Amino acid sequence: MIKLVWRFGILAAMAALFAWLADRPGTVSIVWMRKEITLPLFAAAALLIVSVLIIWFAWSFVRKLWRSPATVGEYFRFRRSRKGYESLSKGMIAASAGDGIAAAKHAAVAARGLSDEPLVKLLEAQAAQLKGDRPAVIRAFEGMLQSKDTEAIGLRGLFADARSAGDIAKARDYAERALKLNGALSWASGAMLQLQSATRDWAGALATLESQSKSGLLKPADADRQKAAVYAAQALSAESSDGRRALDLALKAHKLDAGLVPAALVAARAHGNEGAVKKAVRILTDAWTRTPHPDLANAIAHARIGDTPEGRLRRVRDLIAAFAGGTEGQIALATAAVAAREWKEARRALDGLNGPRAQARVCALMADLEEGETGDKGRAREWLARAVNAPRDPMWMADGAVLPAWSPVSPVTGQLAQCTWKIPYESPDVPAQPPMPDATVEPALALPSASTPAPPPKPATPPRHP
Repeated sequence: MIKLVWRFGILAAMAALFAWLADRPGTVSIVWMRKEITLPLFAAAALLIVSVLIIWFAWSFVRKLWRSPATVGEYFRFRRSRKGYESLSKGMIAASAGDGIAAAKHAAVAARGLSDEPLVKLLEAQAAQLKGDRPAVIRAFEGMLQSKDTEAIGLRGLFADARSAGDIAKARDYAERALKLNGALSWASGAMLQLQSATRDWAGALATLESQSKSGLLKPADADRQKAAVYAAQALSAESSDGRRALDLALKAHKLDAGLVPAALVAARAHGNEGAVKKAVRILTDAWTRTPHPDLANAIAHARIGDTPEGRLRRVRDLIAAFAGGTEGQIALATAAVAAREWKEARRALDGLNGPRAQARVCALMADLEEGETGDKGRAREWLARAVNAPRDPMWMADGAVLPAWSPVSPVTGQLAQCTWKIPYESPDVPAQPPMPDATVEPALALPSASTPAPPPKPATPPRHP
């Protein structure tokens, strides 16, 4: 539309010019080589315009002839580029569909037409992966390291290859390089955290968690929970050799996650060893209000060394009166009452739990109750027989696997803070070590799993005091 307006304007201007010249007649004389040429003004103006147009068309023609080799080259380059992009698109589709042969074929065509296109190298790597050509895969990803645009992709591919080969050292090196390149890479950060957790590099794990929290890869609440698990693991390791350090670490963990049972137990034992019984009970009670656990109730009951069974029962009774604790509270009160030979109180505590679906530990308590209160060994044996086939008691579990004790790292996925206290509906075998992290799905160290089922949790032991 704009071009049409311009053309109309030019024609109108020329018409106005010729009309103006026609109304003002005159002559134009040109003397050249002793000859004089005289033309009417109107004819001279028309001749001038025609001459300009002829020169302009001639110059355009000469310029096109001069640039024709470059134009032909650009045309062929455009054809190659278009064919390359078509092959790249078809190759990506073939790779996504799992057709390694077609992907490799299209990758070769795309490489000829698009020598500087980063996606071509990625297609070559995917085609080699589909064909199972590991050396070609490594060459493709190593080639990506030469360009800043594809360096992160190359590192991720090499990490995945090292992971699948079980080379933890190389996998860690690639993940570290990727994090230096871009600290917001979630796969590299997650892989580093799982590698550090698997190798018990707790200092490195804390640094990675701090980085994830600052970069927004991890929510603050999740970061605190995972940091608490790391501090608790450190406290458990230091408890036998450095009580003061174990207490400091346990208190850090308790501050971040007050319901973390192992941290509360370590802190309580450390306070008890220093004679600070009130501090120990306060920490245990704080943890109980969030996560009722038999070990917490047992530790509270035995907070004072040399206390009588009646004194332990009184302490548990006060705890349950203030913070019931649900089923765990009833069982804790019944356990303390049986130990103190307060049979009626024990029976009241177990009322509602000793039905047809009573847990194994409830059946064991009922057996002790029947034998202690009435002396009926027959009834006691009946309860013990029921305990064999009774629903399982709560245990430490992580991602469906039953653990013999609390662990900071899931043996299934290698992730932190996945261990919870609950009733196991299924009890798969516990892997010997967590799997190695993957680059695609927030992965884990692929190491062999144990073939024997996990043993049941050990009975709670009273806290150690001087």
